[in-house]
Amino acid sequence: MARVLIIGATGLVGGELLRLLQANRQVTAIVAPTRKPLPPHDKLHNPVGDDLFQLLTGLDQPVDMVFCCLGTTRREAGSDGNFHYVDYTLVVESALTGRRLGAQHCLAVSALGASTRSTFLYNRTKGEMEQALREQGWPRLTLVRPSMLLGQRPTPRLMERIAQPLFNLLPGKWKAIAAKDVAQTMMEQAFSAGNGVKVLESNQLRCFHSVTH
Repeated sequence: MARVLIIGATGLVGGELLRLLQANRQVTAIVAPTRKPLPPHDKLHNPVGDDLFQLLTGLDQPVDMVFCCLGTTRREAGSDGNFHYVDYTLVVESALTGRRLGAQHCLAVSALGASTRSTFLYNRTKGEMEQALREQGWPRLTLVRPSMLLGQRPTPRLMERIAQPLFNLLPGKWKAIAAKDVAQTMMEQAFSAGNGVKVLESNQLRCFHSVTH
């Protein structure tokens, strides 16, 4: 039986993952702080507020694992600082909150090309986020690096719509991947044996999901 904390439950991967968690009989409680209310569910505790950082500091229910599914773009955030706050600060704080509440496994959505040495803000921020989570000393840390995500966003991203046909044709880890497949792989990782740090690139997410079914 598992109690989980999920951050980013209204997003593309987070929304798919929330549905899987609600249907999983091994999951007994789900804590999902959000800015907008989620549909009610017997397992779900959904603190709502505009300040996600404040919501995190107010959590006190023990959890066994934490899923960090937060993510935005520089365009959506409006500035470099706002982007860094969502994709680095809030993710790192979410993981720390999970540790405070007793979680032993952190699973986080990063991105293809994440690197602290990248010259691109997006990839560099993802790399810095990964490094910060590693430094938290998790007994088990799973980092997933999807390529372009496929799925229905509440607010479509223009550049994704333009680039999607190209990413559908690219080979290997560059090929676009369905958000539901990323969520399914995270779920499978959460309830499989292991320890230490595991990094799954986009092509591995697709392969891992296919070989487990």
